[in-house]
Amino acid sequence: MPDADLPQAVDTLIGAGYGSAGERCMAISVAVLVGDVGDKIVPMLAERVKKLRIGNGMESDAEMGPVVTRQALERIEGYIRIGVDEGAELLVDGRGHKVSGHKEGFFTDGTLFDHVSPSMRIYKEEIFGPVLSCVRVKDFAEAVQLINDHEYGNGVSCYTRDGNLAREFSRRILVGMVGINVPIPVPMTWHGFGGWKRSLFGDTHAYGEEGVRFYTRQKSIMQRWPESTMNGPEFAMPTAK
Repeated sequence: MPDADLPQAVDTLIGAGYGSAGERCMAISVAVLVGDVGDKIVPMLAERVKKLRIGNGMESDAEMGPVVTRQALERIEGYIRIGVDEGAELLVDGRGHKVSGHKEGFFTDGTLFDHVSPSMRIYKEEIFGPVLSCVRVKDFAEAVQLINDHEYGNGVSCYTRDGNLAREFSRRILVGMVGINVPIPVPMTWHGFGGWKRSLFGDTHAYGEEGVRFYTRQKSIMQRWPESTMNGPEFAMPTAK
């Protein structure tokens, strides 16, 4: 949102979008930029993406390691090509990255797109790699509608300093896990984990009460003991006393 702390939002978008090479299920793959915030935050994002430290994931100074397989690398870089072909603005191109001493490694640098539209495949499909797509909308209502219209609904985050806007976002959004100034909204285990719409497989979420109920066969036991049972018939519904 335009009132967000922009340096904080940049830090969290970089971590959530490129952490684990973008290959975790809760990675942020799309940034929805409201109003004029896009003109301010996109240059900041581009500058930071260009400085990502890519290397052997076992080294402590590496911010991003390789992707999991050569097939994954080819798929990710194929999506980047598709984004260019469909007309998205490629600000940072991570393709073809090489790491010294690991010439056969499956490395790709961070990639950043701007002016991505909802009709593009890089918006509609999960790339599962270090690619962040920026979509621009004019206001809060358009942002909510854009998110709710998507066929998936796993996790979403809103960056704002406005408590009322945060409450309205949380209430209106049709996504299973919502973060307010939290980049990866994974709840504690006593809450359910899982998305809505096509991001949910099965009938229940994992963890929390839903997960317990899934693995539980309920048994109800009603008891009375002679010392506490009143003499004579009872014609009313039984109640706790």
